[in-house]
Amino acid sequence: MALLGFRYCLAISVGLLVAGGSWEFSRAEFEFPQPGDFAGTDRTDFTAKVAVESDFTPATGNRPALLFVTLNIGEGHHVYAVDQGSLPNGQGPRPTKIIVKKEGLARLAGAWRTIHPPHVYVDQDGWEGLELREHSGQITWYAPLELTPGTDVERLSISALVVGSTCNESTCTPFEITFTAEQGAGVPLPDGNLLTSIPTGEDGMSLIVVVGYALLGGLILNLMPCVLPVIGLKVLSFAKQGGQSRSQILFLNLSYVAGMLLVFLILATLASVVQLGLGQESFGWGELLTMTWFKVAMASLVFAMALSFLGVWEIPIPGFASSSKATDLSSREGPLGALMMGVFTTILATPCSGPFLGPVFGYLISQPVRIIYTVFMSVGLGMALPYLLIGMVPSLVSWLPKPGAWMDTFKQLLGFVLLGTVVWLCSAIATDYYIATLSLLIGIWFACWWIGRTPLTASASTKRTAWLGGAAVASAVGIGAFQMAAPSNSDLPWQDYSQAALADARAQGKTVLVDFTANWCWTCKTNLKLAINRQEVKDRVEENGVVTLLADWTDKNAMIKKALLELNSQSIPLLVVYPADPTREPIVLPDLLTKEKVLDALSEAGPSDGFGKTSGVATSRSHAEARSGTNRPTVNNRVLSWSTVE
Repeated sequence: MALLGFRYCLAISVGLLVAGGSWEFSRAEFEFPQPGDFAGTDRTDFTAKVAVESDFTPATGNRPALLFVTLNIGEGHHVYAVDQGSLPNGQGPRPTKIIVKKEGLARLAGAWRTIHPPHVYVDQDGWEGLELREHSGQITWYAPLELTPGTDVERLSISALVVGSTCNESTCTPFEITFTAEQGAGVPLPDGNLLTSIPTGEDGMSLIVVVGYALLGGLILNLMPCVLPVIGLKVLSFAKQGGQSRSQILFLNLSYVAGMLLVFLILATLASVVQLGLGQESFGWGELLTMTWFKVAMASLVFAMALSFLGVWEIPIPGFASSSKATDLSSREGPLGALMMGVFTTILATPCSGPFLGPVFGYLISQPVRIIYTVFMSVGLGMALPYLLIGMVPSLVSWLPKPGAWMDTFKQLLGFVLLGTVVWLCSAIATDYYIATLSLLIGIWFACWWIGRTPLTASASTKRTAWLGGAAVASAVGIGAFQMAAPSNSDLPWQDYSQAALADARAQGKTVLVDFTANWCWTCKTNLKLAINRQEVKDRVEENGVVTLLADWTDKNAMIKKALLELNSQSIPLLVVYPADPTREPIVLPDLLTKEKVLDALSEAGPSDGFGKTSGVATSRSHAEARSGTNRPTVNNRVLSWSTVE
């Protein structure tokens, strides 16, 4: 858990130490297990649900070299197509991806196609209105290859991996299979399939058309609600540039554009991680926003920026000074300030996918690295076009109001807009992390206040103390919050408490543990983390066949209040262990607990009848899931259980 807390507190260093320009993009640690390599056309079962076969054919007179990948999908299961789309909010099934790893002798020269089209229908339940594209049985994809001249195809092995999910009516199991393809006979193609070495998408788009769409989509990104709050930063800087020389204005705008392109360069690299040999999973446009740590970091960064705009503190970079206290900083934006503004603006654009960008990023699936970089940089140039135009035609700045007192008011108003952006970012964070994230933001607030109250005329040691002290306090608050309030990996199999559930379990001769808790009860969370949700307790619960019930009193609940009164209590936390013998009194543990107290109570209560049997225990759910209801998606009114690969 210390590592988890440290990762989330990277947000503090981003928000408070932004002056150093130290940026580090991390990737999620979760990786699917790799069951092994698959060479040539040898078939190996993968959890009895999907197996892969692959080979390639050399170029002939009328067609290029082709790579064939065949999935044999278990009966009753299906996978989603490589061009499976999603809803506007990003929700939807996981498309299948086939990624050729970086090789010096072979690379993809076009998009993947299928010999047999997918089964297509419009979903009306889980992802209402979304067109679902499913493959079942056996499905073969093929794509043109570009081989280095002089390559010995008889000795060539092409390394690749296929990533996706096998689904049935109730479960989706993610998979990631690494395989190698050698020269073979391939699969006969239907008549009329034309393949060239010119990269094309599933819809026949050429690279030139895709680049045009990318430029236009990047331009429109400036109008997206994710970006608009920070565009105000450039409005202010444009106003400040009104009296500067043409060369200075051009230089500042080029610095701003460089910051934007820097982020797109990093995003292109993240999208090419596998092909570059840097990791096992690549990240598409906006995919970073699917990671909780990144959303927490973004919320922390924007919150620190908002506090700067509201005058709580000053980000010590030219162009970000937000009050008259920092006249030296605010008088000129400077190239570093312009570059950082470009970085911030583009990072906030990553969750947005405006018009024209949908087919563009769909086109990038399994494209070569050079194509990925070309398209990402085209999006960046499209987004940067207005600033390049102003840099080349500085007279456009004169259309803005002259610098004056209005700028300070406008800056403070932007601070509130940025706070709204923080709310929007927090709304995308899982509810399990709300309390920890808000605690981290308060720690950052305190750090910014400490730094901001230090006079600019103070000694270097005083300023250093404020920075180090503020960062230390914010880090301690953040790490402590994520240690105590974030979900744990060893949750007990909690079920929702009800009088009927308790009575039914006891009627079956089960020992029952009931945790009376609430989101607003910090002592309850402390008990959960330090005393209840421990591996030793979980082992004892499993050994003794104990049923664990969660009585959530976060909101008014007459049933739980009645149960508390029957136990001679009117407050929480309260942990109660009901022995399997109904004639024995329950063991009541109030207030702050220790692990030893919980273990002693379980030992005193004894095991359930039929020691070691767990037939009375329902499907395991985490403490947080039991509080808020299932978080699993539904399709056709069925709960999907997203299981991991064993």
